[in-house]
Amino acid sequence: MNNVVLVQVGFVDGSGWEGVYKTLTRNGLQCHRRPNPTMSLEDDVAYTKRALAAKDGPAILVGHSYGGAVITEAGNDPKVTGLVYITAFARIKVSLWPHS
Repeated sequence: MNNVVLVQVGFVDGSGWEGVYKTLTRNGLQCHRRPNPTMSLEDDVAYTKRALAAKDGPAILVGHSYGGAVITEAGNDPKVTGLVYITAFARIKVSLWPHS
């Protein structure tokens, strides 16, 4: 695995990942860090899945802040081998069972 998709907080570009990006690429990893459209969670998840589709082979998703919710949803893509949350929100789905 040598692919990493960096998903940032909403309403900012990918420049916040600059130091991480440089370190990872210097060590031979292929990184993707374009900004999300931040139109809706669903749009951002679709955008992230398109980035995954463009990668050759499996990838790790890394999310910061709102990006954590995005990678939680996009994490079911078959190319995803792991999720990394950096001060991020995880989106948890809860199912409540009806009581008798």
